[in-house]
Amino acid sequence: MSPRNSVAEAARTRDRIVRAAVEEASRLGLEGLTIGALADGLAMSKAGVIGPFGSRENLQNAALEQAGRVFRAAVLAPLAQTPPGVVRLGLLIDAWIEYLAECPFPGGCFVTAASTELDGRPGVLRDRLRDIVADWRTFLTAEVAAAQEESSGTRPDPEQVATVLIGISMAVNQEIQLLGDSSAAERGRVAMRTAVGLALSP
Repeated sequence: MSPRNSVAEAARTRDRIVRAAVEEASRLGLEGLTIGALADGLAMSKAGVIGPFGSRENLQNAALEQAGRVFRAAVLAPLAQTPPGVVRLGLLIDAWIEYLAECPFPGGCFVTAASTELDGRPGVLRDRLRDIVADWRTFLTAEVAAAQEESSGTRPDPEQVATVLIGISMAVNQEIQLLGDSSAAERGRVAMRTAVGLALSP
């Protein structure tokens, strides 16, 4: 095997491990992620699983980063060709709800689950998760503010609107995952659009 092929194979193996780690962590939580279970599921040795990462914590962090990439691809990528404003905020809401309704993770929204798991556990993973959530909140607040610029009506604090939208998304995730409520996604979509509509009323 040539050096180039060896590097490509190592990258494929690493990606395979990370995908399996995300699936496992989605069901059991990041702290429930074990090298032994991953090794069994992938038909690999424990050393083979941990080798590309160096530590369990690095593997957990890689799973968290991959979950973030999946979210951005599902929710943010569809916005790329649309300038900030009311239309783009509507597209964001629709993509966000679609992500929750057809979640690529078996345990539902990965970041929501990880936030519940890690919010009281200081450490590297919590710090990275905090950055991810803070970046998303900053982005969402800016999108709300840009949409409000197109309105001459009452403009609540964009931070307040972002809080409402995030709260709705967490409720929708819970109702889909815990209650098995098939109507939760559409109800969440209406609730988000109503919250934004009130904020942007002419």
